[in-house]
Amino acid sequence: MKLNAMITEAELEKLSWPDAPQMKTQAVPGPLARQALERSARRESLARGGGGFPMVFDQGYGVTVKDPDGNLYIDLSAGVGVNSVGRCHPAVVQAIQAQSHHLMHASDITNSKRIELAAKIAEIMPEGLRDNCVTYFTQSGSDAVEAAVKFAKRVTGRQQILAFHGAYHGIWNASNALTTGNQYRSGYGPFMGGVIHAPYPYAYRFPFDTSARSAEQIAGEYVDYLLNSRYTGADDVGAVIVEPVQGEGGYVAPGPEFLRLLRKACDRAGALLIADEVQAGAGRTGKMWSIEHSGVKPDLLTFGKGMGGDLPMAGVAMRADLAKHIPPGSQPGTFAANALSAAVCLANIELLTDPKLALIERAHLLGLETLERVRAADCPLIGEARGRGLMIGIELVEDRESKAPLAPEKVGQVVMDSLQIGIIMVPCGRNGNVLRLMPSLTIPRRYLFGALDRVLTILAEV
Repeated sequence: MKLNAMITEAELEKLSWPDAPQMKTQAVPGPLARQALERSARRESLARGGGGFPMVFDQGYGVTVKDPDGNLYIDLSAGVGVNSVGRCHPAVVQAIQAQSHHLMHASDITNSKRIELAAKIAEIMPEGLRDNCVTYFTQSGSDAVEAAVKFAKRVTGRQQILAFHGAYHGIWNASNALTTGNQYRSGYGPFMGGVIHAPYPYAYRFPFDTSARSAEQIAGEYVDYLLNSRYTGADDVGAVIVEPVQGEGGYVAPGPEFLRLLRKACDRAGALLIADEVQAGAGRTGKMWSIEHSGVKPDLLTFGKGMGGDLPMAGVAMRADLAKHIPPGSQPGTFAANALSAAVCLANIELLTDPKLALIERAHLLGLETLERVRAADCPLIGEARGRGLMIGIELVEDRESKAPLAPEKVGQVVMDSLQIGIIMVPCGRNGNVLRLMPSLTIPRRYLFGALDRVLTILAEV
């Protein structure tokens, strides 16, 4: 596949600092970063994401970041999937500068930029919501899921929500109830009741025999059984919430049949289908929304991360007919759709959808090439490489025959060895053994494949 219009590598390299990675200290953290970490430990809660990660972000530009010691890193995590167009993109900085002279905070009263953004979001939604949706704005993905669940219950008059094993939907009450990672739940309950979890088609570690039918078929039909059979206990389900590509659960990208079966099951049961696109959306998988790979029409869609980029922006888009059931003033949010964040989100959307840049199409092509390179690597620690676009998971195992997850200390060694040579990676997965490649869509090829080669070398040495 060749594209006639695409930003050049030379242009992309100007959007990051040159000569990365480049280390000025013999070890990470260096002396200045170590002092900063000590101050942080005294005053910042380590409950935050990345608690204990031995690095301090001081400056960022594009896909590169610097720590207080001046060490220059390539960030293969894009701020955990946030900086889809890179950090401090000139167009985003310009949008911030321009908007900051007019209006920033506007309470929850609407403002010109918020109205403009809602119209733009309606234009870029997947089929079913495109030009047929109303958007409720929030500050984070967790907030968006909380709102989506609340709205689904109000619309349907039902109390139960079905989610999936390996799901990550957030860290508040309803969203945490839907999430299955023990590190987010242990000791914090009870959470919202009425949550049912079903198997996600994680084919590499699926708990059922797939010799006759695919994991997608089994998982989809099981949901249909839960929703549409008597005596299963799922007799009051208002919505099924699903990540079209699972994020924290291991970067699992099921075949399109799974989502199509979910759509049919929901339609039979009168339940709504919520697509959680907080991590997989905003062009990361080679389409604007990952559910578009299946052609399925969601009833609600949550977004965040890459939509806001350098400033917080998230929300839930719902079918216009559903929005009529939500009473005015029933879900206030003081900082929702701050005018400055709305301006930045509009700038990000313009960059992602610009046909002259073709960033989303480029992500698709780079993803195919990246998967090919990883799968061709002669490394017994790599059990499986999977994903779509620039949302790729490398599952690490002790050996390929047993598929035993690589021990946590060895995974940590890979991450720390990568950090020492200036490459930032964030693991994920139900066993914490999946390296995720989720760089900014603006990453230069030289940076992407240079960093990947170094990580593969580290894996070969573990």
